[in-house]
Amino acid sequence: MIGDRWGVSASEVVRDYPCDHFVTSPTLEAWRGVHVAATAEAVWPWVAQVRLAPYSYDWVDNLGHRSPRELVGLPEPRVGETFTATGGRKLGRIVSVDPGKQLTGTVMGAFMSYVVVPQDHDTTRLLLKVVMRTSRWAAPGLSVGDLIMARRQLLNLKRLAERHQHQGAPRE
Repeated sequence: MIGDRWGVSASEVVRDYPCDHFVTSPTLEAWRGVHVAATAEAVWPWVAQVRLAPYSYDWVDNLGHRSPRELVGLPEPRVGETFTATGGRKLGRIVSVDPGKQLTGTVMGAFMSYVVVPQDHDTTRLLLKVVMRTSRWAAPGLSVGDLIMARRQLLNLKRLAERHQHQGAPRE
């Protein structure tokens, strides 16, 4: 499908993601990934902070409000909590979490898993998989739209984690 993969290897596409357990026979599956020059411990707080804002194109996804550029010291996410927010409006819910490793939530029928994979030399792979059941005709458009927004989100999270890793321990 057009736009279903960005920045992921074949082995990252075939791995098991928590979102796979929430949608049987998805009509949309999309994988995204980015290499982060920071430890998994530096990346995770940014993934967990997606609960506050989308971190993509704020003028579109966050009603013009800037996503936080500093960590605010949120407690670890828990199943049942709000998954994210747009312009201060809470959206979705967390359906699975393994602190430091993965955060899975649902918004508007889509399920998405953010997976933090430590690598050698204090680097990390940040992976995102999105699954949902939708019309076969709508899936390609949704995939391309998600690619644009998810790419920006992952690149923003990468940049923020790398900046904070370089500056030292995250402030809370």
